[in-house]
Amino acid sequence: MNLLLAEDDAILADALTAQLQQAGFAVEHAPNGAVAEYLMLKREFDAAVLDIGLPMVDGLTVLKHVRQSKPALPVLVLTALDGLDDRVAGLNAGADDYLTKPFDFPELEARLRALLRRTRAQPAPSPPSDMGRLAFDRDARRASVDGLPLELSPREWELLDLLLGQRNKVVQKEQITAAWNAADRGGERSGDGPAAPGMIEVYIHRLRRKLEGSGLVIRTVRGLGYLLEPEAPAR
Repeated sequence: MNLLLAEDDAILADALTAQLQQAGFAVEHAPNGAVAEYLMLKREFDAAVLDIGLPMVDGLTVLKHVRQSKPALPVLVLTALDGLDDRVAGLNAGADDYLTKPFDFPELEARLRALLRRTRAQPAPSPPSDMGRLAFDRDARRASVDGLPLELSPREWELLDLLLGQRNKVVQKEQITAAWNAADRGGERSGDGPAAPGMIEVYIHRLRRKLEGSGLVIRTVRGLGYLLEPEAPAR
């Protein structure tokens, strides 16, 4: 079972990773919210353990973004806050369960397995269909428009993957840089050079041109970031 652990406390993350691996989980660790959001949108996990107090992007914001495209992913939220309002906020953001620090590992494992049992008893949701004429196969790393393949560099592919995962939501430049850096650390990039914030506009421009005719457009939201959305019909 593949599990994402999003926890910024390195000591706690190391201890939980070791215990979860002994319990039979394959664990991928995200040290901050930007990396957690990128991984949750890009890769397939059976469940996620998400700390609310993550740096860069807080856990509740990550969860709200991820729920747009992955409503069925089981997510257990960790927090040091034990107030009723905090628990309600976590559940309203899309958490399936809530565990307050400090906790005992057997309780965490039991709650995770309960989440997985409930999820497997439910039918899978239908995939989103608002992709215009774009076909996108993440596993095969292929994209096409009306059957014609798109030639995408690694950076362009990662950018399109991130924008698709959050289509109709603004993607900040910091999220793009974090996604590129995460791919670099995972050895998924070659030939595009180092990730630099100043290059984001260049790759956005290239990707816009390649998406022409797809029915999708990348809109610049000044001061915030970029938004992938359906192209407005011609009047």
